[in-house]
Amino acid sequence: MRHRSKGSLAFRTLVFTAVLIGVVPCTRAQAPFPTRPITMVVPFAAGGPTDVMGRILAQQMSQTLGQQIVIENVTGAGGTIGTLRVARAAPDGYTMILGNLGTHAAASGIYKSLSYDPRTDFEPVMIIGNTPMVLVVKNGLPVSTLKDLLALARAKPGKVAFGSAGVGSISHLTLILFNSLTNAQVQHVPYRGLSQAVNDVLAGQIDGVFDQAVTAVPHIRSGGEKAIVVTAMSRTPQLPDIPTSIEAGLPDLQTNAWTALFFPKATPKAIVERMNAAVDRAMRVDAIARQMAELGADLPPSDRRSPQALAELVRTEVGKWVPVIRATGVAE
Repeated sequence: MRHRSKGSLAFRTLVFTAVLIGVVPCTRAQAPFPTRPITMVVPFAAGGPTDVMGRILAQQMSQTLGQQIVIENVTGAGGTIGTLRVARAAPDGYTMILGNLGTHAAASGIYKSLSYDPRTDFEPVMIIGNTPMVLVVKNGLPVSTLKDLLALARAKPGKVAFGSAGVGSISHLTLILFNSLTNAQVQHVPYRGLSQAVNDVLAGQIDGVFDQAVTAVPHIRSGGEKAIVVTAMSRTPQLPDIPTSIEAGLPDLQTNAWTALFFPKATPKAIVERMNAAVDRAMRVDAIARQMAELGADLPPSDRRSPQALAELVRTEVGKWVPVIRATGVAE
């Protein structure tokens, strides 16, 4: 009896050890995401509208996820350099891109040899905000209305200069649309980020820029620049005295500067859903929603916060803007 008990004990110990050896690797493989800091690539300069919105959300999302979200600004080529970097990153959930209309729609028309496809090379996470564009000019420019600006630009073809965040950026795209609708021939001056262009407007080095309400509102309120028109269907609450493009007589000048979060293609669905939930939770924090509203950014309604809604938006925007851009002959 005693010999049998020892054998039985040895057998049970062997089985337990085998099970333990098999369980440990499985437990490690299924460790909850995330286990280390996450990089959010912002493909534009620090201080620009995309960067500002990203930083507002990242802080709250870090608390939800239990890991820091580190903002990394990778500028150049209208945001496509940073976007390509994320498209080629490991699909493990630790690198994501805060893209927008420029990087994930317009770029397909601007660059003939774009090295990524915004429709197929990313896993959409969520739309985080929509902002109208505001046409702002330096204080020294002798214009107060859209009619004044058009008269000046037509009287001096190529002499009125507007900056942008770079070729293919939202600010550039809106200028392309503006010139095509008005034949105003406003000169394009590309920068590596919109904040640099805005700084030159404030300094009087260039005449104006199509800025997002997110970054335009503070400068307008402080008197640093003049707002001429908002490219939206209705006036923005932050600038109630500024007419829409419809009211100003240019109804087709409509640009919705959306911003959204993407992972590289093939990022696991569970990770995409985890990040989607973290963004959604951040948006539901009253202080975050208030900050975004103060910047002029509209948060998407609940039924537009899914990865599928963002995928649909990208497909629609590529189909809308690529023909417009190519018709102008500005593709590089």
